[in-house]
Amino acid sequence: MSKSEIVFLEGPQSRWKEFVFTLKILLEFIRGFRSLHFLGPCITIFGSARFKEGHPYYTFTRNAAAEFAKLGFTILTGGGPGLMEAANRGARDVNGRSVGCNIQLPIEQKPNVYLDKWVYIHHFFVRKVLLVKYSFAFVVMPGGFGTLDEFFEALTLIQTRKIKNFPIIIFDKAYHKELLEHIHKMQEEGTVSMEEGNLFLVTNSIEEALNLIKEKSIKQYKLKAEKNAKPFRWLFEYQ
Repeated sequence: MSKSEIVFLEGPQSRWKEFVFTLKILLEFIRGFRSLHFLGPCITIFGSARFKEGHPYYTFTRNAAAEFAKLGFTILTGGGPGLMEAANRGARDVNGRSVGCNIQLPIEQKPNVYLDKWVYIHHFFVRKVLLVKYSFAFVVMPGGFGTLDEFFEALTLIQTRKIKNFPIIIFDKAYHKELLEHIHKMQEEGTVSMEEGNLFLVTNSIEEALNLIKEKSIKQYKLKAEKNAKPFRWLFEYQ
């Protein structure tokens, strides 16, 4: 966390300090909105920064992102290394649009080299809003605390109808086996309904994911092709 964030979370500050902090957050949102406004419909891919090139998860993520980009979506990630890099690289492989929303950390996380556009964000909560705001589907690759945080953020927003029922796709059944068992446990205990278990798809098949996105993103939200766009991409008619 930044120094200002650490101070803010220590408890009540002077009204002036909290006002200044609020203005900084407002400016960060504005900078993010200005940078990302013209992306077009995105697919956001969450995943670990720690799986490097040569790892099977890296290869799979790169291939999956390429297929999603071929559908006409901008690939949006956290902009860092690992599986974020693999996703952006996959988009670049097929001349798709590749965008990152990078976080500034005490140990610097540089934007990966496969980004067409990126924005630096200081605060995780601002970054999560931006990663959700422009997406018509969320893809969860193997990852750690941050990936699970982003997954459950998107899932909770859909569950509580704060955002529309966009597809959430979890890749790799074996990696997420214990997570899925815990979700099933929550269903058994009644803290999550059986129906809410249908808010996401768990698969190892890129083709199955593509079919879901075609049905629940492109068709459901009536995305239209942008005329003369190269590479091809979708337009969303804002309601």
